[in-house]
Amino acid sequence: LLPATLTYDTLRFEYEDFPETKEPVWILGRQYSVFTEKEEILLDVTSRLWFTYRKNFPPIGGTGPTSDTGWGCMLRCGQMIFAQALVCRHLGRDWRWIKGKRQMDNYFNVLNAFVDKKDSYYSIHQIAQMGVGEGKSIGQWYGPNTVAQVLKKLATFDRWSSLAVHIAMDNTVVMEEIRWLCQSNLPCAGAAACPAVESDLLCNGYPEGAGVRERLSLWKPLVLLIPLRLGLTDINEAYIETLKHCFMMPQSLGVIGGKPNSAHYFIGYVGEELIYLDPHTTQPAVEPNDSGCLPDESFHCQHPPCRMSIAELDPSIAVGFFCNTEEDFNDWCQQIRKLSLVRGALPMFELVERQPPHFSNPDVLNLTPDSSDADRLERFFDSEDEDFEILSL
Repeated sequence: LLPATLTYDTLRFEYEDFPETKEPVWILGRQYSVFTEKEEILLDVTSRLWFTYRKNFPPIGGTGPTSDTGWGCMLRCGQMIFAQALVCRHLGRDWRWIKGKRQMDNYFNVLNAFVDKKDSYYSIHQIAQMGVGEGKSIGQWYGPNTVAQVLKKLATFDRWSSLAVHIAMDNTVVMEEIRWLCQSNLPCAGAAACPAVESDLLCNGYPEGAGVRERLSLWKPLVLLIPLRLGLTDINEAYIETLKHCFMMPQSLGVIGGKPNSAHYFIGYVGEELIYLDPHTTQPAVEPNDSGCLPDESFHCQHPPCRMSIAELDPSIAVGFFCNTEEDFNDWCQQIRKLSLVRGALPMFELVERQPPHFSNPDVLNLTPDSSDADRLERFFDSEDEDFEILSL
């Protein structure tokens, strides 16, 4: 066990870079004090999986790009918010990464699901190629909703995690739909039958038979993503308090969005500033070493987290939550209802028990990788994309 007084000087943090403030710091549902818990704050940030631009990975689609510099920042942010869901699912919110400390197998199983190669569940290769079926050419910008929709489809292949992924459209979360999705005790999310394809499991580094216990559970862990537009060209100030409260909830997965021309993964706030991980660093692609282990230091941001004023946030975002159990989901619903009572906080979305009659079609929640719902989703996929420009190389 580590002594309680351990200082994590291996993290190489410049503590003065973090504001000296009495305001609480919130990181994905955890509250910290800058004065007494700096090390804990920075260790929490460093423990998040950090995905950046990479170069020299295998060509996407066999003949496509070998780097995502300049176009992949929102795809990387999508990876980060989904990786946080997998960390909560398989390691728990209290898990921490410490440089040089041997990690458990499940940590590498999670990391391997995002490595830059074609057979990793959530690799840039898979995200880019799945987007082609939705009218996005490889190398084209994704908005927050687009990447959420693509990750939902990819999750149907991830039997190990066996997640229920719901994307709440039209600013409305329908509780009945989510309960149906999480309680439909199919052997594998999105699969009609489940003779596990052993090669699929093994090529991702997962042990044979992993997830059998979870497949038999009565509630599939929920990843809830809510694409939102909180203003026309700038964020409406009336939403700021509500957005802050989302980071305070224990179910928080953070927010993907950004400011014009660049996407970020927002993990918390302090005062009037958002705290985020920035994907705009190009690192070499990582391959397993001679012993078969994946060097993992470059997947953890070991410098002070970035901050920006909430007022600079582009209004197109996607907010994420993870509910491991039905109790977690019920608690989340209760918190959302309480949030509507906060003075000066305009609700960002509506929480309803049943689908309103004006909804044309029940959900996009049964999307499978061969679904033909692309036309119906077209307005969702493209609605926020024109507000961003591709970064120049």
